[in-house]
This record gives sequence, structure tokens and C-alpha cells, in this order.
Amino acid sequence: MIPAIFLSLPDLRCSLLLLVTWVFTPVTAEIISLDTENIDDILNNADVALVNFYADWCRFSQMLHPIFEEASNVIKEEYPNANQVVFARVDCDQHSDIAQRYRISKYPTLKLFRNGMMMKREYRGQRSVKALADYIRQQKSDPIQELHDLAEITTPDRSKRNIIGYFEQKDSENYRVFERVANILHDDCAFLAAFGVVSKPERYSGDNIVYKPPGHSAPDMVYLGSMTNFDGTYNWIQDKCVPLVREITFENGEELTEEGLPFLILFHMKEDTESLEIFQNEVARQLISEKGTINFLHADCDKFRHPLLHIQKTPADCPVIAIDSFRHMYVFGDFRDVLIPGKLKQFVFDLHSGKLHREFHHGPDPTDTAPGEEVQDVASSPPESSFQKLAPSEYRYTLLRDRDEL
Repeated sequence: MIPAIFLSLPDLRCSLLLLVTWVFTPVTAEIISLDTENIDDILNNADVALVNFYADWCRFSQMLHPIFEEASNVIKEEYPNANQVVFARVDCDQHSDIAQRYRISKYPTLKLFRNGMMMKREYRGQRSVKALADYIRQQKSDPIQELHDLAEITTPDRSKRNIIGYFEQKDSENYRVFERVANILHDDCAFLAAFGVVSKPERYSGDNIVYKPPGHSAPDMVYLGSMTNFDGTYNWIQDKCVPLVREITFENGEELTEEGLPFLILFHMKEDTESLEIFQNEVARQLISEKGTINFLHADCDKFRHPLLHIQKTPADCPVIAIDSFRHMYVFGDFRDVLIPGKLKQFVFDLHSGKLHREFHHGPDPTDTAPGEEVQDVASSPPESSFQKLAPSEYRYTLLRDRDEL
């Protein structure tokens, strides 16, 4: 017979306290420190990874550390499998090669990775446990809406770019590639899919992907490449989802500004789709070769009244075309001049050559004056950049360098 063991009251209280603490202590998630040895392996094997690029001396990084760790703990309880969600960090002072690899220009920078592929949009939201946890939950949600009846195809939101996949079965390589692409581009397009008997009427030549552009007049486009080729599928869908002329908003302004390219902007009233279409067509016709040197954007005149006032315009003057070089703003002539062949292209070339800047300070170049006309220096002060104010703020980040601007 085993003799009974009696604990004193203080010992009993202590034992109960330890038991309760053990039972109710939440799982503590480890923040993985990345280095040159482990970064590729860890990121490649993570469904979703949120990586904090930081420096210990940066006060904003110091403030983020406990928040980042607590958010990791919250998410770890919801997604306990090791590779479902990874929270990781890079000490950029210790691993400057990694910081250069991912073009880190400010601390802290939070970048999202999917199966090792870095997403274009970094996290720029509120730095709180709830906001970070909600962001990860959103990234883990299914980006594809399943269609249960082809009649639903006639009622998608035509203000968005819609990508619709028709598949014989969900468990297929074709769909897995489509799903990977949707995970990457779901912020830019709405993704829908139909399977089996529901999709059969649209699969007369096998599985396929269809792009439905915004509006009701533009025709649908069908992907003709291999659906098991990720690069081909991704490039085709990205070309449809990310337009040549993008809309700038207060939500994406920081991201667009940080790309470092000057802005060529059409200011137009929201309902003025005709001017937008003219601008889009002329950009595609005249400036497609300049895609890597300048950002083509359009902005709502009502929402961006301040930049308009900066160039002595009001919404009543819209549509207005301007360049913001992040140093100065330059106004294009009459909007209808955009239809003159080469006129818009010359405006952009004059930015890159420095002519716009010179003429603002010294008047027209001598080559632009008529024979016999007296050349005069006309002093002027070009309006300063307005959109530069949307760039990452020194009140939120430690900025590593000033951008070299025109």
C-alpha cells in the first residue's frame, strides 16, 4: 500500500499555481533569425513568411520588436504547423548583404514572402498586434472565389479586373499553378474558378483561363500558354492585373513613391472615363518604351486637390497632365495636345534631358526661339514636388538615404 502524501496548505497553493500556469501559458512562437546560411531554406519552405528587416539602434525597430513577437504568438496558436506561417527577422547591420539583396532603404521594413517569392507590396499598415495578426489572416484566406453556377459569371464586379479559371478538377497541376498566381496577385485582380460539371461548357478545348477587363465594352481575353508553366501563367495574368496606367491613392502613395520613378499623372474627375481612356491609349502608343523610367498614373481631381492647387489648378481645370519629379512639378500644355503624335513623349524626354528644369529657371532654350527673336533669361520658381510628401516618413521609419531625383 502506497502511503498517502499530505502537503501543507502553502505547498498546495504553490503546486496549484504552477499547474494553472502550465495549463494556461500560451505557446510562445520563436522569431527566426535569418542569415545567409538559412534564409533561402526557411523562406522557400514557408507558405507565408513575414520578415522584419531591422537595426538594433533604430528606435522604430525597438518599438516594433515586442509587437512583432506578440503577433507571432497570436498567429502561432491559429496556425500551429511550422511551415504554415513564419515570423522572421534580419539584423541588417549584421547581414548587410541580405539587406542589399532585398533593397532595404528604411528601418523597419516588413516584407511578405510566399514559398520563397517576395511579394511586391510590403506591409505598411498599423504597427499593432491586432493589425499584424489580421494582415496574416487575410494572407492565409482563400484568394479564389468558387463559382457554383456559370450564371454568376454575368454578375462579377466589372469595376475590377477579373481572372476566371475553368478546371475539370480542383486536384490538378493546372489549378495549383492558378492558385499560386492568385496568392501573389489577389490585391490587383479578383480571382474566380469553376470546376467539373459547372465549368464544362467553358472547357470545350480543355482547362482555360479568361481575363474579363473592367467595364462592359472591352472583349474577354483567353490565355493560350501552358497552364502548368508558372512563369508563363504568372506573366500573362500580371500583365492583365497590373495596368500600364495605375491609379494613385492615399493608400498606395507611399508604395508608389518609394519605387523611385518620377510620376506622369493625369488628374481627372472620377466620372471622366473618356479622358482616362485617351491618356491610357497615348501612353501605350507613345511611351511604352519608357515604362522603366517613369510611373504612369491617374488621380481623382477631388481627392488630390492639394497637388492641383500646387500647380495653380483646380478640379474645374481637369483633365490636367503633370510630371512630379519628386523635386518639382511640371504641367503639360492643353490636355487635347496629348493627341498630337509625339507630344507626350517629348514632354517626358524633356524631363529626362533636364530641359523642363532649365526652362523653369532660365526660360526657353535658345533652340526653341524663332530666328531673330531676342533670348532672355526668365527667372521662375517651379512648384516643388507635392507627391514627395507621400514618401516614407521620418516619423515612422529610419530612412537610410536620400533619393537622387531630377
